[in-house]
Parts: sequence; structure tokens; C-alpha cells
Amino acid sequence: MTAEIELIAEIELPGEVDTEGLIRAARAALEHEQATEGALTILLGDDARLAALNRSYRGLDEPTDVLAFPAGDQAALPEQTPYLGDVAISVPRSDEQAIEAGHGLMEELQLLVIHGTLHLLGHDHGEPAEREAMWAAQRSILEKLGLPASLSE
Repeated sequence: MTAEIELIAEIELPGEVDTEGLIRAARAALEHEQATEGALTILLGDDARLAALNRSYRGLDEPTDVLAFPAGDQAALPEQTPYLGDVAISVPRSDEQAIEAGHGLMEELQLLVIHGTLHLLGHDHGEPAEREAMWAAQRSILEKLGLPASLSE
């Protein structure tokens, strides 16, 4: 697989965050969806950064856990890997959600990387059938990574 994944941490990450584990989660989502080529960026930020992005791109003046920005149908040059888009995650919001759900921050971040990557690949969860398909994909990818499928519930 030719996947180029860049991870940018705009904040200091807690010690339990394994950036290579997050990249593995994105690769697993790409493999699950048979996306044999592609590049994406994962941005790890804080609530203020995600709130600013949410306000600018969705018109919602509030922080959120994850945002995905698909690149769309931008044509790549033949020698370039197609750019899939960006996934932005709030680490503090992820930590809060992990505590509420009773699992670790790393597991929550991996779930959000998978979720965002699936959005880049065309998944959505606005309709019940779409949601079930996306959650089934998330469960399968989590299991492949050795994580509990229940994270996706």
C-alpha cells in the first residue's frame, strides 16, 4: 500500500499517546476500505483549534472531537499520490470522552482517527443505514487492531 500519512501535533501530547499507533489506525482504515493509494494528514489540537475549524467550516460555534475534510475530486499528477484530506482531532475532548466511556485516551484517539479516515473515504452517518455501515466498518477495523469493537458503540 502506498499511503502517506502525516501527523501534526499542535499541542504537547500526553505520554500515553503513541503517534505510530495513530498512524497504524489510519492505515488499517485505508486497508479496510481497499484504498491502496492516498495521502492524508492527521492534526492533533485542542478544543480552541477544533472550535475555530468547526465555526469556519460548519458554522457551529463550539468545539468537537473530530472533523474530517475530504479533498474531493482534486486530480493528482500521475506521479503523485492522491490527497484524501485532513482529519483534525481535539486531544482534550478525546480525553474527556475516554474518561466518560471508561477506556484509555489512546483507544479514543485511535477510534477518532478511524472515524475521520472513513469520512475521508466517503462514509457518513447521517442516515440509519449509513450509520450502521460506518459503525460496522469501525468495529471491523478496531478488531483488526486488537481493540474492543465496543469502542464503536
